[in-house]
Amino acid sequence: MKVRFLGKSGIRVSELCLGTMTFGPNIPMKKLGSLDQKEANVIVDMAMDAGINFFDTADQYSAGQSEEILGKALGKRRKDVIIATKVRARMSSNPNDVGLSRNHIVEGCDISLRRLGTDYIDLYQVHSFDSHTPLEETLRTLDDLVRQGKVRYIGCSNFAGWQLMKALAVSSAQNLEKFITLQAQYSLLTRDLEYELAPLCLDQGLGILTWSPLAWGALSGKYRRGKPRPQGARFSDPSSTFDEQKAYAIVDELDKIAAAHNATVPQAALNYLLRKPAVTALIIGVRTPEQMADNLKTVGWEMLPEEVAQLDKISKPASLYPYAFLASGGHD
Repeated sequence: MKVRFLGKSGIRVSELCLGTMTFGPNIPMKKLGSLDQKEANVIVDMAMDAGINFFDTADQYSAGQSEEILGKALGKRRKDVIIATKVRARMSSNPNDVGLSRNHIVEGCDISLRRLGTDYIDLYQVHSFDSHTPLEETLRTLDDLVRQGKVRYIGCSNFAGWQLMKALAVSSAQNLEKFITLQAQYSLLTRDLEYELAPLCLDQGLGILTWSPLAWGALSGKYRRGKPRPQGARFSDPSSTFDEQKAYAIVDELDKIAAAHNATVPQAALNYLLRKPAVTALIIGVRTPEQMADNLKTVGWEMLPEEVAQLDKISKPASLYPYAFLASGGHD
């Protein structure tokens, strides 16, 4: 398993990060997975045996049970891994138990530490932007947690370009800890972050952690042109929509590439993202040991530049202003 630096930090993390949204009852998103402690232990052991040292969770996942299960699964091996968790979501009916206020972040961090069974969080991420709380308050609080030793690095998730750049500017102006990572949705079916967020991260030195790299399973190879949707999956219900025709075209090409490398469709879809600049790690979520074993084989080979280019062409996102205008030369 290869490792990469986590943004501008000096720590190295594996190219694959095990996401633990599938740990616990996962209400109301049970289709994503609901692994109990015993099942999660097997998955975590497989990950660590393969060289994965990076694990992602959140206080919100299974109402805190994901953090608890991960902490117990790691046990005494906690010092050997990098743990990332998140804060922002509503955790109770208490009107202040949500958002990125000093109150919610401080309490949320302490609770996450107890659930994980650790005295520090390697990467503490804000789960999304909070328009009700001044950025200065949020960033000062995160900076305090770093100085107290409860948190070592900070990151953000699901930010717009202007929100992320404003946060970095505030941190710079006030000499506060800066975000070193952006966790964002990125797959062959959702390449929108390439407009602003990826260039921003490259320019500012942030590492991108991709969530849903298989587009909620649409690129797993289970959905095929002219065939019924699989049962018990994210898009089993016909009312659950995704860009089917585009997905089918991408999967057809992934089939060809996978066959040339003795790989599978999901391995090829993940391998593509590892060839992309600014990407630090892919967050993979699995429900079974078989899925884990398949995902682990993603890193045993590298997609050729011409294969990446062909997938780029097939999966190209829609042209938007001003990017299409600037790409054409604008007024040059």
